[in-house]
Formats: sequence, C-alpha cells, structure tokens
Amino acid sequence: MVNLNTVLSDMVKAIVDDPAAVSVSESEVNGELILELTVAPDDMGKVIGKHGRIAKALRMVMKAAAASVDRKVVVKIR
Repeated sequence: MVNLNTVLSDMVKAIVDDPAAVSVSESEVNGELILELTVAPDDMGKVIGKHGRIAKALRMVMKAAAASVDRKVVVKIR
C-alpha cells in the first residue's frame, strides 16, 4: 500500500534547499485525506513555482497516487 504522506514529503525534499524543514501532517475530514505541507519560508517559492505550476503538479501527482489506493486527497501548502 502506498503511504501518501511519504510520497509527498519525498517529492518536496527533492525540490527544496532545506529538506530537514519539510514536514507533512495528515488529518481526515469527510473521507478525504488532508495533507498539510510545511516548508522553510525561504523554500516556499520553490514549492509553489511560477504561477503555482509546481504546486499544481504536486497536487496532480498526489491525486493520482491517492486514486491508486482508492482515496481522495487534498494538499495544503503552509
């Protein structure tokens, strides 16, 4: 079974300069898994990307990974 928390943190750690500051917390609301991603303030721009393209791509990959295990996921970047 795919651990969605680990998938998200591994992807983001590959992007940022300070991988030690990456943390992912999860909660569940109405059957949806909510993953809250926290990164260092200096790395926020790298995670969001120009016009939100990186953030959109991260969310798309996470939705595909969640679909493989029959879950719904929401990624929040803080």
